[in-house]
Amino acid sequence: MKQQHPEETIDQGRRAWFGLAAGVTAAVAAPGVVLHLADAAPAVGTEGVPVTAAARWGLLIDTNKCLEGCRDCVDACARENGLDRQTKPAAQSSAAWADQRAVWLRKAKLADNLTGRVTNLPLMCQHCEHPPCVDVCPTGASFKRADGIVVVDRHVCIGCRYCMMACPYQARSFIHEAVHDQLTGVPRGKGCVESCNLCVSRRDHGLASTACVDACTAAGHGAIVFGDMKDPASPISLALKAMSSRQLREDLALNTGVRYAGL
Repeated sequence: MKQQHPEETIDQGRRAWFGLAAGVTAAVAAPGVVLHLADAAPAVGTEGVPVTAAARWGLLIDTNKCLEGCRDCVDACARENGLDRQTKPAAQSSAAWADQRAVWLRKAKLADNLTGRVTNLPLMCQHCEHPPCVDVCPTGASFKRADGIVVVDRHVCIGCRYCMMACPYQARSFIHEAVHDQLTGVPRGKGCVESCNLCVSRRDHGLASTACVDACTAAGHGAIVFGDMKDPASPISLALKAMSSRQLREDLALNTGVRYAGL
């Protein structure tokens, strides 16, 4: 599946695509393929305690604070997950590499064809409550943890890429080449699908933020807030109460864990 460029310009009039679009998106498995529901073992968090539904982790992105040309969150995500260590195969063209290299977080421009207003926003896995990628996965490799984080089990992924076709946000990448010089804490492998996991290794070690949030905060922008959406006293819950926000592709009723203000 073709991967969009990190600096993506969205055509005029695409705002409806992100909001209450009237179209219907469907994912269809190949003829003869039977999709089975797989019961994944509970994820294990800090000190071996299984992850529970007591929390639901999410992000709130204030697009009014997301600056033109800023890539701090994108670069931080790449460093955190070893994506900055990718190298272009010698025989591959630059255009093909731009399409195929793994990208977990990308910046997009959204233009309103009525007002001419241009909005910059980070795009990543939206960590849906009802994730289409999980619905179509034939092996259970794509699954949603009890705390709302959608992840891929690389030991179970067979590289069929049904999840990539099902994702309405084009948030997943496929690893086409052997991975070298990877981080031990973020294993990656050829033939697997991957995407933003809200820095899940940080969650499981009791850390309170994500790489993109840390980078955005350090740069002084403060455009991204992370936290427990079930905790009424958490920074993200307080921010969601204080400002109007929306989900991308609200028409799909996926109840995403990533919300956007200023759209």
